Amino acid sequence: MATSTYMTFLMHQTAPAGEGTQATWEKLIDITEFPDLGTDPEMLETTTLSDRMQTFIMGIQGNEAMTFNTNYDKAGFTALKALRNQVEQYGVWFGGTENDDGTVTPTGTEGKFNFPGQLNVRVTGGGVNEVRGMAITIAPTGVIVEE
Repeated sequence: MATSTYMTFLMHQTAPAGEGTQATWEKLIDITEFPDLGTDPEMLETTTLSDRMQTFIMGIQGNEAMTFNTNYDKAGFTALKALRNQVEQYGVWFGGTENDDGTVTPTGTEGKFNFPGQLNVRVTGGGVNEVRGMAITIAPTGVIVEE
């Protein structure tokens, strides 16, 4: 069954898992767009001079810089700048609960995709009658793991 992008969250690990405790995560910032979570594997050519067509096997999966778009908020921008160039744990979580006051709480019940990476943030350009925006780019330094 298809699901909506509603309740998709960019998460940040604030405390790692310890002996007998789970890791602590918080929503980093509300996002308006998220990237692909991985790429197709490289194709390794196995064609021989006896083959009529090219043949391939799958190589390793690529991993590119990931850009998340969001609305500009000075407090959010300042908080994100504090994380620049540090290797931290990030995640994209699908699913949450809607609270009585209309806010949502991330749960990841529809999927959690976590990875280490280095973050950068920048203000994006704008035009007449547009919302100010920011782009958060995370350079993955490890594998994206689905929990």
